Amino acid sequence: MPSAIEQIVETYVRLKNRRGLDQLMMHRQRLAVDLKSKSGYDFSLPIGQIDAEIAIIESGISRLKTDSAAA
Repeated sequence: MPSAIEQIVETYVRLKNRRGLDQLMMHRQRLAVDLKSKSGYDFSLPIGQIDAEIAIIESGISRLKTDSAAA
């Protein structure tokens, strides 16, 4: 079963919503930067999850670019 982020990215790709993907990417990147700047707690698990989500979003953006280049 696909994760929530995979379903969201798939929907944005299907709707050709590049802006939505870009906003999703910027939000995750801000979260990652914020968590990486904190200390006093081990944030490695949430940072790893956010990095995985960023990879999924990047894949969606690549698919969208490929689809628009083929059209």
